[in-house]
Amino acid sequence: MAVERAARKDYARGVSSGRLGCTLVALIAVACALSGCGKGSSSSTSSSTASGAATAASSTSTSATSTSGAPRTWSIVALGDSVPRGTNCDCRPYPPLSADGLTASSGQIVTATNDSIAGYTTTNLLNQITSDSNAIEHLRRADAVEIEIGANDVAYSNTCGTSVDCYAPKLPTIEKNLAAIVSRVHELAAGHKVLVVLLDYWSVWLGGQYAAAKGEAYVTAAEKMTEEVNALIKSTAAKSGSAYVDLRAAFKGPNYNYDETHYLSSDGDHPNAAGHQQIAKATQNVIENALHI
Repeated sequence: MAVERAARKDYARGVSSGRLGCTLVALIAVACALSGCGKGSSSSTSSSTASGAATAASSTSTSATSTSGAPRTWSIVALGDSVPRGTNCDCRPYPPLSADGLTASSGQIVTATNDSIAGYTTTNLLNQITSDSNAIEHLRRADAVEIEIGANDVAYSNTCGTSVDCYAPKLPTIEKNLAAIVSRVHELAAGHKVLVVLLDYWSVWLGGQYAAAKGEAYVTAAEKMTEEVNALIKSTAAKSGSAYVDLRAAFKGPNYNYDETHYLSSDGDHPNAAGHQQIAKATQNVIENALHI
């Protein structure tokens, strides 16, 4: 509205100048009638009017530019599985929390659209951003896209149990799909830069004391599968120029040796409110450093 008001003010000044010009033209015309002037007077008047309009337009443009310093709006879109969805936590999940934190720290307006769906695998997500018109439209306008996916591709099963080798054949599909997902996001955002943020997992199976209760073999297998999936996520980030958030470090410390139980909900598989706050904090830091919000 400040720009609109400034434009109206300059336009009013332009009209005032035009009226004064008309008065002068009338006086000149009378003088010419008495002295026998020719068409040159009309040409001079036309040139003067065009110059006045250009000056008014320039003044309006300058005014609009000088009042255009309002905070811009940044758009975050979240994709993935039940973790960004906030499953089993009656709380605000990390995608909107990260937007809240960025808004508070930057003074800019940051919004979050959560298109994650519980139970999704990398194949499900790739299909979503290829065929879901709502998700596609959200991604077209996104400045940053938070993606956490892959754990459900290697979900614990009674068939494989704690045999890491049994899950290994699923890893190449994760790697292939992750690359395709990132590529698709950039394709949809063609015309403007978008920051892709890939988040990994503290554990792709149960974590903390919930994993320990399943026995040593379970803990060892869970750690190994988490290492495998996280390595693919980190590698994809490096190859694609995406940002990377190490949630294993966020939950378990820099050496991955802390007990993360206090960040987990009652099912031992999903973050609680404190866990979502921790993820949001780590993600916010990465986005701030990358986009300089």
